[in-house]
Amino acid sequence: MSISRRELLKLAGVAGAVTVAPGIVRAQELEKKEVSIAVGGQALIYYLPLSIANLNGYFKDEGLDAKVVDFAGGSKALQAVVGGSADVVSGAFEHTINLQSKGQMYRAFAQQGRAPMIVLAVSTKTMPDYKSPADLKGKKIGVTAPGSSTNMMASFFLSQHGLKPSDVSFVGVGAGAGAITAMRTGQIDAIANLDPVISTLLKENAIKIIADTRTLKDTHQIFGGNMPSGCLYTSQEFIDANPNTTQALANAIFRADQWIQKVTADEIAKVVPEGYLLGDPELYKLALKGNKEALSPDGTVAEDGPETALKALAAFVPNFPTDKIDISKIWTNDFVAKAKQKYANA
Repeated sequence: MSISRRELLKLAGVAGAVTVAPGIVRAQELEKKEVSIAVGGQALIYYLPLSIANLNGYFKDEGLDAKVVDFAGGSKALQAVVGGSADVVSGAFEHTINLQSKGQMYRAFAQQGRAPMIVLAVSTKTMPDYKSPADLKGKKIGVTAPGSSTNMMASFFLSQHGLKPSDVSFVGVGAGAGAITAMRTGQIDAIANLDPVISTLLKENAIKIIADTRTLKDTHQIFGGNMPSGCLYTSQEFIDANPNTTQALANAIFRADQWIQKVTADEIAKVVPEGYLLGDPELYKLALKGNKEALSPDGTVAEDGPETALKALAAFVPNFPTDKIDISKIWTNDFVAKAKQKYANA
């Protein structure tokens, strides 16, 4: 049975790119079974759907041999894909916009988070008398890696309060024990990071939170709308050459997103590696509950999300060429719509 392009798009049923709809869901041979996925701080709850897709065997179920390669931050993971040492990134949505501004076409095709989950906090040790964002001038702010979404969120916060990124020093501290140590030892004065790092530092009263995007309400307040966060993205070239493989990846993330919403924090803590817990399982479970709303329930990007991300990036990058960005080319819900069609009632 032949299907016209118009009918195919109707089946997709979701806004996005017209060039990426891979066809009706059915068993199709994968163009590429071995896929490497670059990620910046896999143990973070921000990337939990990726971990669950791997640990629960969802990638395998789709016929994929997925290799997850961990980096210190999202910008490093991005470099791996651009440099050709990885196929796909599990990273921050806004990187697709930044890449397009440099003439590189990348597209997000399965969402893992619908809020950034990033927290900006000051040290109770080096900034005990913090009163306002102006106090951050001249201070060292720890981010997962320079250029990562944590860096962007902190810069966006600064711009909202009359400060420039150059008014502070950004220091890459990673997304795990290294970040905690940097704060404990006074190497940094503030930190933009995620859970379980933030909850660990909060528990020992090492930080005071000044901006929080772990809930939809706070995210809307800070960014002015829905702000997509963790997602799977790759080059348009990869999607065009490997539509069935891309669909298989989206299927796995969709299943992981759904599983996370259905189970308890106890069940999640039993599945993830012990290293994710940072020595405190109860604290990790508490952090899971605090971030659950921010994790995507079905992999779909909200319609206003890409525009919100563009505005945030424009505030972060000096002289960003906003008028040259075609926002429709940096995301699609088509693959997730098909995954939903296949697995929603499974």
